[in-house]
Amino acid sequence: MARLKLSGIKKSFGGVDVIKGVDLDIDDGEFVVFVGPSGCGKSTLLRLIAGLDEITAGTLELDGQVSNEVPSRDRGIAMVFQSYALYPHLTVAENMGFSLSLRKTSKAEIEQKVMQAAKILKLDHLLDRKPSQLSGGQRQRVAIGRAIVRQPSIFLFDEPLSNLDAALRMETRAEIAKLHRDLAATMIYVTHDQVEAMTLADKIVVLNGGLVQQVGAPMELYKNPSNTFVAGFIGSPRMNLLKAEVSTLENGMASVDLPGLGNVAVPAGHVRAPGPAVFGVRPQALSLHDGGHRLSGRISLIERMGPETVINLTLPGDETLVAVLPGDPPLVLDQEVTLAFAAEDVHLFPADA
Repeated sequence: MARLKLSGIKKSFGGVDVIKGVDLDIDDGEFVVFVGPSGCGKSTLLRLIAGLDEITAGTLELDGQVSNEVPSRDRGIAMVFQSYALYPHLTVAENMGFSLSLRKTSKAEIEQKVMQAAKILKLDHLLDRKPSQLSGGQRQRVAIGRAIVRQPSIFLFDEPLSNLDAALRMETRAEIAKLHRDLAATMIYVTHDQVEAMTLADKIVVLNGGLVQQVGAPMELYKNPSNTFVAGFIGSPRMNLLKAEVSTLENGMASVDLPGLGNVAVPAGHVRAPGPAVFGVRPQALSLHDGGHRLSGRISLIERMGPETVINLTLPGDETLVAVLPGDPPLVLDQEVTLAFAAEDVHLFPADA
């Protein structure tokens, strides 16, 4: 059992407020990802959970017990850092079992737990090697194995894939997902990469400026972002967000004026009154086909990715529109293009959201 509850958590360094009041419930066995840009407070929040930093205000409960003052070593939590933090003079086996040796655990028990973790992580043939003899992905797996042998109630991951190349990131990401399934453990994972967040999480916590912007399942956040920050952060490429003006609202529909592009009728979304607004549409919702509403502009960039092509359009008023089109359409730079979209694919936000 490993439930975590944060109530009004705040953290200040001197006069600087870094975490500004976070309320969050994490259930037993959940894989929760903290995501947001650099400086949003996600790693600081993870350190508060781990007990590595002192909470300024609020309460942290582990399995129903207030644990603000519980030392890090007694919280039943293991943390995997961005840097592997392996001892270069120790073997893989010795690195993985080091925390157990400090606790005076018997040699036989250490060997048993190390071997169990090594088999899970496919490291059993590397136990006698030193860190200098391992690849980056293997070193990160050793760091994860060091956490596993402690049999914690909660695993914390602080951007563990940041030092790996693209291929290793994908491979190690899959291993972490499998590890969660195999151990059924509570895991909290910090990243700035929304692709990692979307593929790993049961629940995503989007942070910005020390505040929680939205909490929910990956596809819930993708389909129903609560504000322009979440809309622009979740999804790749990011959602197109264009300046607009709502002239009328009626029966859940909004009449929207897009500068230089005319008027369209779309669901009102988060808009409750006429006035300045933000018109959002995902790049994947745009197509070269006829039908629906249309946006026209001149192609300023073409990125051919193989199965899809990403184009940038310069719209009237110099705003940029990004579209992801299937295959390899016959397009050229400076070509005038009209893209279609369906009204139900539009996300409408107040200008200050």
